[in-house]
Amino acid sequence: MPNKSADQTRRSFVSYHIILGAVLFAGIQSFTLLSHILLSFLLVMLISLALNPAISRMRAWTGGRALPTGLILAGFLSILVLTGWAFLGPMQTSITNISKQLPGYWERLQKPLIMMEQRAAISEEKLQAEVTTEIARAERLAGEPVVPVAPQKPPAPEDSGSLRSSLSEMLGEAVSSFTSVAFNGTQILIVMVTVFFGVFFTLLNPRPIVGVIFAIVPVRHHDKALAVAQRIGMFAPRWAGAMLVGMVTIGMLVFLTMWPIFGFTDALVLGLIAGILEAVPFLGPTLSSIPALLLALGMGGMTTLWVALIYVAIQILENNIIVPFVMAGGMKLHPTAVIFSMLLCVGAFGVLGVLVAAPLVAIASILHEELYRKQYLQTVTDEYIREMARKALHEK
Repeated sequence: MPNKSADQTRRSFVSYHIILGAVLFAGIQSFTLLSHILLSFLLVMLISLALNPAISRMRAWTGGRALPTGLILAGFLSILVLTGWAFLGPMQTSITNISKQLPGYWERLQKPLIMMEQRAAISEEKLQAEVTTEIARAERLAGEPVVPVAPQKPPAPEDSGSLRSSLSEMLGEAVSSFTSVAFNGTQILIVMVTVFFGVFFTLLNPRPIVGVIFAIVPVRHHDKALAVAQRIGMFAPRWAGAMLVGMVTIGMLVFLTMWPIFGFTDALVLGLIAGILEAVPFLGPTLSSIPALLLALGMGGMTTLWVALIYVAIQILENNIIVPFVMAGGMKLHPTAVIFSMLLCVGAFGVLGVLVAAPLVAIASILHEELYRKQYLQTVTDEYIREMARKALHEK
């Protein structure tokens, strides 16, 4: 009997690991398809937990969650709609000016290219004449009959190797790249719409979704699950606050730098656009620069170059100072951990994965402290860890 029981246990152990391996393999293979769904769910939960304290306070005045939820999300939508409406007029005027000036830009661009092609053709004719003369001279000195060589015409400017043809190909590639960016932008828009409605319905009644945690975790671990859930719920508002600080900072920088160029109204709209799109790191600053560049093209002159340089400088400032230090400082995370988490999340979820990079680092830290450290490192203090790190670095 003992041998039979041991065989059954061994078979169950092997079967369990085979099933676990199959599940992991299926998850890895389907992760590309499920990554956008998982990202949307993470964003819905994080934003809902971040807004939940405000909804809970307003609930005491209104007696329910529906009105506070509607007011907050309606305010957000109002900001988006007003920003787009305020920017529509200047954008239409700028596009009209660009369409009028575009033929002149193309003519000015083609003139130097045509001159270069003609000079190249003349140089090639001269070179062919010189080569023909040298060949004839060499044949006469050698006593060989001189074979007349018909001069070859240089390639026409319309040939595929001309500079203008190369420029046309480059423009075609640029259009293809723009189409790819537009497709990715459509995917981002779909995720954002999904997250918006997900947040709305979650804030209306979050208890069933949070209760799933306790329906899955065994009863003996409910205390740990509750501690983890409470700490994540306290962290989410800090994350949202740090994100808000970053958005306001970028929006103010764009507003102050664009005011002398475009005036107060247009600079205010550009600042609002930059602040809103700051919630989409990496791609957001690039998208926010497009309206400013279009306005600058409509004005002509060197305005476009100055605007492009200002946006590049703001993006450098954002990537090296604002994102690492504001986000890390607001959530008490090391800037290096935030940066590498961004790289990992971009690889896993795409561009929008940066939105959950810092929160995932904080959640991993919470899970480590609540599930691992309290279980296996109960006597280890933060001072002891810092002391060991100091010794490892040979610091005095």
